[in-house]
Amino acid sequence: MPHSLPADSVGLVTPQIAHFDTPLQLDCGRQLAAYDLVYETYGTLNRDHSNAILICHALSGDHHAAGYHSPEDRKPGWWESAIGPGKPIDSERFFIVCLNNLGGCKGSTGPNTPNPTSGKPWGPDFPIVTVRDWVESQARLADRLGITQWAAVIGGSLGGMQVLQWAIDFPARLRHAVVIAAAPNLTAQNIAFNEVVRQALRSDPDFHDGHYYEHQVVPSRGLKIARMLGHITYLSDDAMRAKFGRELREGKINFGFDVEFQVESYLRYQGESFVERFDANTYLLMTKALDYFDPASAYSGDLSAALAGVEASFFVASFTSDWRFAPQRSREIVKALLDGDKTVSYAEIEANHGHDAFLIPIPHYMAVFGSYMRRIAAELPQ
Repeated sequence: MPHSLPADSVGLVTPQIAHFDTPLQLDCGRQLAAYDLVYETYGTLNRDHSNAILICHALSGDHHAAGYHSPEDRKPGWWESAIGPGKPIDSERFFIVCLNNLGGCKGSTGPNTPNPTSGKPWGPDFPIVTVRDWVESQARLADRLGITQWAAVIGGSLGGMQVLQWAIDFPARLRHAVVIAAAPNLTAQNIAFNEVVRQALRSDPDFHDGHYYEHQVVPSRGLKIARMLGHITYLSDDAMRAKFGRELREGKINFGFDVEFQVESYLRYQGESFVERFDANTYLLMTKALDYFDPASAYSGDLSAALAGVEASFFVASFTSDWRFAPQRSREIVKALLDGDKTVSYAEIEANHGHDAFLIPIPHYMAVFGSYMRRIAAELPQ
């Protein structure tokens, strides 16, 4: 049954496809001769194209950041809490663009799309892509849309890493950089988590070295375990205790290995639902892009030197309970920017939700985020 859409939603949206024939040279040394990018837009581009906002998605995100795909759709875009009329990223003031990155599994060229050489899905033959590759392809999409400079580039987690790369690679093409719950590189612990995820996927008997499409199977066991592990790292201990505690599903111990605790049931549900909407080869690619991101490496590990050429004003936000991308990592970014006398605002939000806090409409978070975005809107021509 159709349902009435919320008044503060962008409403019904339709994904679009941009096809590119100009070859894209990748960091890994390989080249994509042609590729597609699937994207959505919300709001209206103003006369001088100065109100455009780019949203960069995180590991399991995609182009569907806000709104609904049909009147029957019960699940809005992944950042519905922040995008829409009157929300921090106000669709009545801004023209908002979000795309599914290369290597994704929601329509952009990636492992589950046809390899033009063989006609079969790319599978594991799809090249490893980096954050720099994504930013280059996003810049080409901006060119296609007639956007020479973004009012802001915004992202959380892996999306925030893309924002940093934008500011480094195309300093004149964004006026503001909004980096939320991100880091200048991954810690060894984070890389370790990603490796366990990859091993869970690659050791699934149905993985077939990444050629599972041809066998018409899905490495569902590996995907479930990968998502369950990932989900644990996105939540804080406080959040899990508040949500589940040690609550038993049936109110008693059954002395077995089936689901007994509510938290077990929740994690299994998260794993099973993820299998239906995500691709194992894409998961591998996204974790590698995370691992490889380290813009300071070209400057002997000096992040201040890496950010010396940025021109954008920065808003950096972190969350106190985020142990995957801890506040101290955001403060590294802030310090490096201040070392170069850059303009930067920083907010450390008190929240017990863990890394997932960047997706949740926490009042203090929405207030400071909204305040910064209104500053950007105030700069636009009336």
